[in-house]
Amino acid sequence: MADAKVIPFDDDRSRAGAVQRPSRRRGAGSRRKNPEPALVRDVREVQPLPSRASAQDDVPVTREEQPPQQANDEGGLERRIAGGLSFLRRRLTGDYEVDDFGYDEELTDQVLMSVLRPVYEKYFRVEVKGVENIPAEGGALIVANHSGTLPLDGLMMQVAVHDHHPAGRHLRLLAADLVFMLPVVNELARKAGHTLACAEDAERLLGRGELVGVMPEGFKGIGKPFSERYKLQRFGRGGFVSTALRQRTPIIPCSIVGAEEIYPMIGNAKTLARLLGFPYFPLTPTFPWLGPLGAVPLPTKWTIQFGEPILTDGYPPEAAEDPMLMFNLTDQVREQIQHTLYKLLVQRRSVFF
Repeated sequence: MADAKVIPFDDDRSRAGAVQRPSRRRGAGSRRKNPEPALVRDVREVQPLPSRASAQDDVPVTREEQPPQQANDEGGLERRIAGGLSFLRRRLTGDYEVDDFGYDEELTDQVLMSVLRPVYEKYFRVEVKGVENIPAEGGALIVANHSGTLPLDGLMMQVAVHDHHPAGRHLRLLAADLVFMLPVVNELARKAGHTLACAEDAERLLGRGELVGVMPEGFKGIGKPFSERYKLQRFGRGGFVSTALRQRTPIIPCSIVGAEEIYPMIGNAKTLARLLGFPYFPLTPTFPWLGPLGAVPLPTKWTIQFGEPILTDGYPPEAAEDPMLMFNLTDQVREQIQHTLYKLLVQRRSVFF
């Protein structure tokens, strides 16, 4: 290679132990009675070739001779750089598409998911079960419990569906009005595919064959005190069941364990919440006492389990207007989520491991 010493040809010959040519000096009166055959003389006079190791050391390694893994790594890096530059060019020129809800699929895949994925994989170490219960195509409504003071559980569920489903499906979450009233958060939520939690938007998405996520507990679930953790709150009036019945799409219960402990809510400053226009103002062991540092969630271990789908295509069209049927289906979904939560809690070894 570059540091190898080039061995001179003559030195190489002597090291190889080449036979020296016989001396032609003879004593007086001597004769060569048996002259050596010409073939033997030719063999002795042939100079040996350089050794294989020396010849290889003098030849520089070309790009084609680099190890395959190194070449693949360089090629992958070049492709990533080219892809990133192409992405920036489309962003700057406006050459990208969004749907009528404001959903930007390319931005979600390339940027938003990349930001959430380290939190999902390294910080909360989310374990996913039952992803095979999510259909490969067509509309479906995923109904999950809600907790954690801040709605990180919805974002983690979105990553779980996208990264673990064989079809790489995108989950379109239904969010509360407050999300779309906050600056920056409003724009990011729209770009990530979230929309207002209303029956009209949900039906439009399901009608297009989208995967829609809803958390019927709303603020009652996310803002409940730590003492009531993993106890489901009321599921509203069952509007999500009516939507699924109208679109004849399956309902998939989803249970999330681990989010309850990221911000243990030990109090609620109701007066401050009213002044700020928030549904609650949480008091935790770290917030607001530690300032911005208190807003860092605890690194709990999460499990997300998708249950068996509850089919709705067997009901007649007028079933969506039957309040008793809606109540029964809502209770069935709620009980299935609650039962799975208890089962996962029994199986959990520790909050953090």
